[in-house]
Amino acid sequence: QVRLVESGGGLVQPGESLRLSCAVSGLSVRDNAMMWYREVPGKQRGWVAQLTSDGNTFYPDETEGRFTISRDTLKNTFDLQLRSVTPEDTGVYFCNIDGSYWGQGTQVTVSS
Repeated sequence: QVRLVESGGGLVQPGESLRLSCAVSGLSVRDNAMMWYREVPGKQRGWVAQLTSDGNTFYPDETEGRFTISRDTLKNTFDLQLRSVTPEDTGVYFCNIDGSYWGQGTQVTVSS
């Protein structure tokens, strides 16, 4: 059974940094593609970072240069580092592996 559990969300001030983590069981982060998504009320869930199975990373324009996706093959986790956050980064962040499996989401709120 595949299970993903996010952690690390919370309240952060504009301009600060935050690190989210996704613990994976039942699949290896070494062999699969992983993504982070953000969901905002009234909008479709959108991707914010992608890490391919061969280690390439991709970001949409809105997160390029500020967000970093990475994986730890020993812990079987993958993370999302958020930097220079703005109120527009507020939302529920979901991790996804293999395009099929989702975590439960973790809330990130950017506010002063």
